[in-house]
Amino acid sequence: MSNWEPDTVLLVMALEVEAEQVLSRVKADLLLTGVGKVNAAHRLTKRLHERRFAARPVQLVLNFGTAGSRRLPTGQTVACRRFVQNDMDARGLGFELGHTPYDVLAHALEFPTIFPWLPAGTCASADRFDTGHPGLECDAVDMEAYALAKVCALEDVAFGCAKYITDGADQAAATDWLAALPNAATAFAALYERLFVDR
Repeated sequence: MSNWEPDTVLLVMALEVEAEQVLSRVKADLLLTGVGKVNAAHRLTKRLHERRFAARPVQLVLNFGTAGSRRLPTGQTVACRRFVQNDMDARGLGFELGHTPYDVLAHALEFPTIFPWLPAGTCASADRFDTGHPGLECDAVDMEAYALAKVCALEDVAFGCAKYITDGADQAAATDWLAALPNAATAFAALYERLFVDR
């Protein structure tokens, strides 16, 4: 059960197919961003500012989404608390892989847990569907979470993230992801109910 009131929460997911079993249960505002870090950052920033202008500021951004993993089994839901930028490669300038040059924020963004009953992990985000080694050390790979986390850090909004592992981030990832979507949607609905519906 959550201490957050649903009207202060913004639930963020990339795709309707991931959210379909949550839609009928959601009391919180739901934002579908589309795929990728640019879409995620733009649409989240826009919604946060719209809510502030309407005197309904968001206190918690809650991200549910699918992810691949070389470490966790398919079907596991993980609470991502640490986020890294898996596209940034400025090693030619002397920066470590994943470090954004001259950024005001730490290269790895960390947040308190919203889901203490779930195992915690690190999520690496990139604008690619990983079917090989993810690059940075991580527990899960996705295409939006780092961007959402960075917007929340810059906008001073709490952030929680749960990822359902759909595939092994390997050559079978695309087929496995599609096959696992119904189970992911069911897991998100149960997670949302545990947080808000069963109050």
